[in-house]
Amino acid sequence: MSKDKDCFYCNKNEKLDEIMIEVCPLEVSTLYLFKDQTHKGRCIVAYKDHVKELFDLDDKELALFTKDVARAAKAVSKAFGADKVNYGAYADTLHHLHFHIVPKHKGEVEWGGTFAMNRENPVTLSVAEYKEVIEAIKKNFK
Repeated sequence: MSKDKDCFYCNKNEKLDEIMIEVCPLEVSTLYLFKDQTHKGRCIVAYKDHVKELFDLDDKELALFTKDVARAAKAVSKAFGADKVNYGAYADTLHHLHFHIVPKHKGEVEWGGTFAMNRENPVTLSVAEYKEVIEAIKKNFK
């Protein structure tokens, strides 16, 4: 199991807590709720070990990670009635394999374009509202 001392996904430190909330462990990943809820239900699926690229995984790990991403996207889409789920895996500055799961709705913010990574005016929720979003996602996992 590979970990990186400077990676907040590996260390699960305060930097991670500043921008996301753990939802649940998945088969080979962890699902996090992004605190900026401009797109209600936006999550991140982060691989359990410190790898940089999909091609760093063997075939079995790749299949399991892809399954985790698909399950998370389906749960988020069902929970929030997304017209389309966008996926992002940029990682230029954070070299830990992860995918953003971003539910989008026709006619709403950023429809037809790329979602913003760090918005100037993020939509933040109360603790109770974050809990509601997390429960809605968990309820739709199968």
